[in-house]
Amino acid sequence: MAKIVLGIGTSHSPQLSVRATDWQVLREKDEHDPRLDYQSLIQRAKPNLESELTAEKFRQRDEACQKAIKTLGDTLRKVNPDVVVVFGDDQHEQFQDDNMPTFAIYHGKSLPVVTHTGRNSAAWKSAEERGWATTAPEYEAGQSLADHLIRSLVDAEFDIARCNKLRPEIGVGHAFSFLYRRVLPGGMLPMVPVMVNTYYPPNQPTPKRCYAFGQAVRQAVESWDSDKRVAIMASGGLSHVVIDEEIDQMTIDGLQSKKPETLWRLPRERLWGGTSEILNWVALAGAVESMELKYLEYVTTYRSPAATGCGMGFAYWH
Repeated sequence: MAKIVLGIGTSHSPQLSVRATDWQVLREKDEHDPRLDYQSLIQRAKPNLESELTAEKFRQRDEACQKAIKTLGDTLRKVNPDVVVVFGDDQHEQFQDDNMPTFAIYHGKSLPVVTHTGRNSAAWKSAEERGWATTAPEYEAGQSLADHLIRSLVDAEFDIARCNKLRPEIGVGHAFSFLYRRVLPGGMLPMVPVMVNTYYPPNQPTPKRCYAFGQAVRQAVESWDSDKRVAIMASGGLSHVVIDEEIDQMTIDGLQSKKPETLWRLPRERLWGGTSEILNWVALAGAVESMELKYLEYVTTYRSPAATGCGMGFAYWH
């Protein structure tokens, strides 16, 4: 039977691909973002946040994030699994509000990766300058594992949507292409994308349901009649676009203590926007609950006095 040999959790924020010297560009974006009440955020932000916004702090935190990503990539190469299952959120890349499944699995034959030009031009310019954004046009998908997961999860009473084609102008979503762009550049590891609707109400799964979903994915992998070695990865989070250190710490406590009830108690009303991607980590926690947490790095990348930025998380279980 197949075996899970590695669990990985990683943030995938565009800020990870922007040089620290360019974080000011993101701050300026935040100041004029119509989705944010920037002045109100400033009033609610913790005091003395300006001390976090120096060029030296930006440099230190950027370096810490890059080191963490390299640690995950080096570990993945060393363990060398045969296929990876990735929990990620779809942000209107494959699904729109006319059809937004809670859980969906892609079971096509291959994964097209399209060069991104619209998500954040500053991020992708910096990424390309660093040689991070170069990818192959297509990767192998873990189709046989995907088919097995769909059948097994339905048997486990999960209502799973499925798709075997991706929108050609988009390709696989950013939560999934991050593996090839940043964690494993140059690698060709086959992938099974598992899309979790963390973003869009009213059918987002609860933290407890995500944990149970991860448990069911583990059981499905371990019942797969194959000698393949499987990695499980969560892509996204922790808190952003506004950093919420309390929610981040609650998540980290749940991961470190192996107490799922801590993760189940994550307040749903605070899991909004990018912070909702914590649910991908909760699913991962269910999948790797029997494994040992070997590495965890948390970096707060504040970029404005309104507390905008990302609580970056990087971890692996082995």
